[in-house]
Amino acid sequence: MAETGIAPSDPPAGIGVVDQLDQLDRTELAISFERVFTLVRRLTPQGDLSLTAVSTLRTLERQGPHRLSELAVREGVTQPAMTQLVSRLERDGLAQRCADPGDGRVVVVRIADAGRELLLARREARAQKLYELLSSLPPADRAAIVAALPALNRLADLTP
Repeated sequence: MAETGIAPSDPPAGIGVVDQLDQLDRTELAISFERVFTLVRRLTPQGDLSLTAVSTLRTLERQGPHRLSELAVREGVTQPAMTQLVSRLERDGLAQRCADPGDGRVVVVRIADAGRELLLARREARAQKLYELLSSLPPADRAAIVAALPALNRLADLTP
């Protein structure tokens, strides 16, 4: 706790979760998330895909086919940039453009089998490295991290 300044996971007696959040230093919270993000990025196998390319593949994997314009908004890039990115993903066999089943005039992008395999391989490599790091932590820290995973997933689902 001394390094990050973030309150422990269990609130002190008499203080509820809302109070604990109000007492949290927001800058320290941001710094902690930045540090975790940097750690995860460093554990990811090196490749020629940008973070936006991988994020786009993850979106297609989890949420199914999307229009280019939807992907651009979701990933925070311009439509021309997304068009170029999808062209590269398509060229590399990681994504495919196809007709929208609901409206054949509309083109959607979907993840290809090779894209799924790439994401799986990246996850497995990162998971192994994370497991090794987590194994070096005390059991109480490991338990706290495991207990926080559902809440972190719910937080990630709130992404605008």
